[in-house]
Amino acid sequence: MKTRTLKADKVNIITLGCSKNMVDSEALGGQLLANGIDVTHENRKPDHNIVVVNTCGFIDKAKEESVNTILQQVELKRRGKLDKVFVTGCLSERYRDNLLDEIPEVDAWFGTMELPLILKQFNADYKAELVGERLLATPKHYAYLKISEGCNRTCSFCAIPLMRGGHVSKTIEEVVAEAKRLVSMGVKEIMLIAQELTYYGLDIYKKRALPDLLKYLSDIEGLHWIRLHYAYPSKFPMEILDVMRERENICNYLDMPLQHISDNMLKAMKRQITRAEITDLIAGIRDRVPGICIRTTLIAGFPGETRDDVEDLKQFLVDTRLDRVGIFTYSHEENTSAFELADTLSSEEKEARAQEIMEVQQEISYEINQEKVGKTFKVIVDKKEAGRYLARTEFDSVEVDNEVVITSKKALPIGDFVNVKITKAFDYDLEGEVIAG
Repeated sequence: MKTRTLKADKVNIITLGCSKNMVDSEALGGQLLANGIDVTHENRKPDHNIVVVNTCGFIDKAKEESVNTILQQVELKRRGKLDKVFVTGCLSERYRDNLLDEIPEVDAWFGTMELPLILKQFNADYKAELVGERLLATPKHYAYLKISEGCNRTCSFCAIPLMRGGHVSKTIEEVVAEAKRLVSMGVKEIMLIAQELTYYGLDIYKKRALPDLLKYLSDIEGLHWIRLHYAYPSKFPMEILDVMRERENICNYLDMPLQHISDNMLKAMKRQITRAEITDLIAGIRDRVPGICIRTTLIAGFPGETRDDVEDLKQFLVDTRLDRVGIFTYSHEENTSAFELADTLSSEEKEARAQEIMEVQQEISYEINQEKVGKTFKVIVDKKEAGRYLARTEFDSVEVDNEVVITSKKALPIGDFVNVKITKAFDYDLEGEVIAG
């Protein structure tokens, strides 16, 4: 490619949005590297001349961040700091035609499934034999593993099927082979991700095959932790829990977005489940795996949400005492069925409701964490910051959950497991000291 210097091209990949986007960026990085092209993720040094922005188009805030990032890179190109700016990912998939006119300085736009076309921009070949090979953007001791693409659900608020298409599972053999490669690279913890984890296998095996996949993965030598993200509650395959209970390296952790709890909201959101069914499901999960950590995600301010709906959700949190809760404010997305509903709540009111709900959960989280003081947990050491180590228990996923802060005079290798006795507890974090054992 033509460049402003005689130096070889160096590509910087900027990833926005979810962990599924990160996996896509890692796959792009692996392909570029295999073609002899220098590539980096989130490069902090200004020594690259090409940028690929992998965008998110999930909600308004994410779209705004993606557009702002593109504009920043275009400005660097205008100032002669970059030669090329390429854009891929969900925002590009959904709004490419509009963005072509609005930001003409971008050299090329690509959708979510167009990796071979991106590689052509670098005169690089798509190497099918490298499927599953990735240039990890995470610390080397953990990685995300995408087991399927797309989603067949019809949730009224969600635009993901518009950007990612229908559900397509990888084969068990493909997933296991990729997991083994990751372990050979030093990965000790794998987080399974998908738009809809529990749907896995229905398209190719004609049954929900996640329990089978988990058995194969848990047999991989050197894979210490397997973590489950983004399980859909409707028709949840309880067999997953039997495998979780039987296999020590499957974390007692489940990320299961509920979105809401009042029946009128669940119906309007087209969640295919009722409040009573959710309550029974959570009780059943806890019965099969005592001590399991359940994480969920909620939406505040969906069209038609009343004060009674908000109070119902708050009372549900008090009654159920979920371990981890995240919350989004509703984003009115074109071409979703909810877009036809009147979005009457102001952004300020949506934020206020979200804050109100999270204040309830904050107190619950504090109480749950206080119960951990004096107990000992096995943790994985993620990093060292400001002289302290930051670690996680099996009940905590990366970035979204609790961290265990450790002060240790003895060096703790990053990625190692240690036993920690909890000495202090706060709303969302713990402090502890390393003990022998």
